[in-house]
Amino acid sequence: METTELLKKVRKIEIKTRGLSSQVFSGEYHSVFKGKGMAFSEVREYQYGDDIRSIDWNVTARFNNPFVKIFEEERELTVMLLVDISSSADFGTTGQTKRDLITELAAVLSFSAIQNNDKVGLILFSDKIEMFIPPKKGKKHILRIIRELLNFEPQNTGTSIRTGLEYFMSVIKKRSISFLLSDFIDRDYENALKIASRKHDMIGIRIYDKRETTIPSVGLFQVKDAETGRMQWIDTSSSAYRNALENWWKESEHYMNEVFSKRGVDFVKIQNGEDYVKPLMHLFKKRAKRR
Repeated sequence: METTELLKKVRKIEIKTRGLSSQVFSGEYHSVFKGKGMAFSEVREYQYGDDIRSIDWNVTARFNNPFVKIFEEERELTVMLLVDISSSADFGTTGQTKRDLITELAAVLSFSAIQNNDKVGLILFSDKIEMFIPPKKGKKHILRIIRELLNFEPQNTGTSIRTGLEYFMSVIKKRSISFLLSDFIDRDYENALKIASRKHDMIGIRIYDKRETTIPSVGLFQVKDAETGRMQWIDTSSSAYRNALENWWKESEHYMNEVFSKRGVDFVKIQNGEDYVKPLMHLFKKRAKRR
């Protein structure tokens, strides 16, 4: 992608997602993703109704007047984005690809995080680790993340969620809020998710296109498997083929539901081309109710 075109795309995404993060998600994010605890802020004179357990006896003795310690929530968190950029993410039938949608979602989450003074990091993976950007704060850092999501060309085409999770656990030792963004067209990641969710607050976001769930009867045409490169002709007028596609999708859904539910890990599914604000808000509100 040419530099000028890339900068225009980054700017467009920045304008849209910063607006959403400040106007829609900021309050929800803050209430759902709490800090590590309470940190000492200052002392002030005792006021009627203050808890006597908060009296600072050293300061009280020094000034011969009661003072209390004031604590504030330790807000700083680390937010990690684990993003699947395998070739299947380049699929889309709604005017945008799944990778385009993932980029917008990652940008919204990132801007929401930095508004709360949190650090954001990024792991891009296919069936290998493609890129790691360590967690940092600031708008400049978030814009770099968006640029990489838009323009990075992966070396491999396949998908290994397990590989992404294992690498994440090896480089991020401190507990984090971790969003796993993928189409989850993969298996064999259950154990890795189990281990990661013990230490980190994991959240799955599944991105899918409607043509992965069902396909209309439009006759014979040639398709290419994005991850293997294999070409084949399919007959969409065949009810057997359409049923097989729908059964494959149901099996994929069942596997993901079972894996995430068994581990108590929150997840949300977002269809390409549909409004993603509502499902994200629903996720945040569901988590808030449990607090």
